[in-house]
Amino acid sequence: QVQLVESGGGLVQAGGSLRLSCAASGITFSSYAMGWFRQAPGKEREFVSALSWSGGNTYYRDSVEGRFTISRDNAKNTVYLQMNSLIPEDTAVYYCAARYAPKENAYIGLGTIYDYWGQGTLVTVSS
Repeated sequence: QVQLVESGGGLVQAGGSLRLSCAASGITFSSYAMGWFRQAPGKEREFVSALSWSGGNTYYRDSVEGRFTISRDNAKNTVYLQMNSLIPEDTAVYYCAARYAPKENAYIGLGTIYDYWGQGTLVTVSS
């Protein structure tokens, strides 16, 4: 049984930081690319960032480039999203997702379909 469990969400003031974590179980974590997505109230879910199995390839949506950093610890089966300089527009439920992608150069960015999803963690940025 595959489980992806996000944590680390909360309320933060604009300009602040949060680090999200996603712990995976039930998969061979080092064979999976990991992604973060978000869904703001009244909007569709959107791609935020992704990371190849080794951590060697990363992808970001333009609006978070330079502010967010994705990373992973394969020994802990965990992927992280460090979010700095948060703005109210970052308010959303953040989801992590896993895609089977054992080849390092597989495309895993915007438009990629992911296999498994977590339940989400809410991030609220106040102005």
